[in-house]
Amino acid sequence: MLPFSVKSFAKINLGLLITSRRADGYHTLETVFAPIDWYDTITFSESDALSMCCTDPLLPVDGNNLCMRAAKALRESAGISAGISITLDKRIPFGAGLGGGSSDAATVLRTLNELWNAGVSSTDLHSLASGLGADVPYFLEMKGLAFARGIGDELEDLSLTLPFHIVTVFPEEHISTVWAYRHFYARFERSVPDLKVLAGRLCTAGDRSGLGAFENDFEPAVFDHYPLVKKVKQALLDQGSFFASLSGSGSAVFGFFDSLGEAEGAAAIMRGMNYRVCITAPGFSMAQ
Repeated sequence: MLPFSVKSFAKINLGLLITSRRADGYHTLETVFAPIDWYDTITFSESDALSMCCTDPLLPVDGNNLCMRAAKALRESAGISAGISITLDKRIPFGAGLGGGSSDAATVLRTLNELWNAGVSSTDLHSLASGLGADVPYFLEMKGLAFARGIGDELEDLSLTLPFHIVTVFPEEHISTVWAYRHFYARFERSVPDLKVLAGRLCTAGDRSGLGAFENDFEPAVFDHYPLVKKVKQALLDQGSFFASLSGSGSAVFGFFDSLGEAEGAAAIMRGMNYRVCITAPGFSMAQ
């Protein structure tokens, strides 16, 4: 029954290795997506027309918004003319590398397919998701860790969760993905480690020896142009994080902690610097 509200969770990237540049200009990559407990809330209400409003006045609510694009794509695919009113309570910062817009689009696709009884198949939903953004299929189909390759839309469910406390910090810098791909320092000739195997060892056996392989290829350029982001990563390490990294193209940075006390202490310091912060518990998945 309407109104109906759904959480849209963010993600971090455990490693992000850009492996080549295709002839069409897109880059191929390998990464491990992991969900975190930072979310937007989307409320669907009765309406004859398709409309949207958002708690963040900086975000468009017209046809340029991914939620509206997702709803229109679903209607066209299903051959229907149903309406809905979408209210987005925006909490995941944009320009952060956390996939908030992609998650919202996936939530709209999945939820409206049910609310409208549209009957769009999972295969067609995947195609719609891929057309909206490379990581939209992850939020549509996965709940925990997933290995991604290609342009990020070739997914393999790892059936794993991270066994650590995760502190994610947004340094209040907005970095566009387009900018990041234009400025990153390419290393296409290097040997690419097997992130999928290393993630399995990390999550099931607690083997941290491979953590150094989980590099983010956007980090060097982002740190050079946005030194504040580099300082946030170092601050997490100084507060006891045993691994910290940029997420996606940034500017969000996350750190892994063994204890809740350490995580809460680091989060308190980051909040004291007026940064938005999220703590994710061990074993978190989007199924919760």
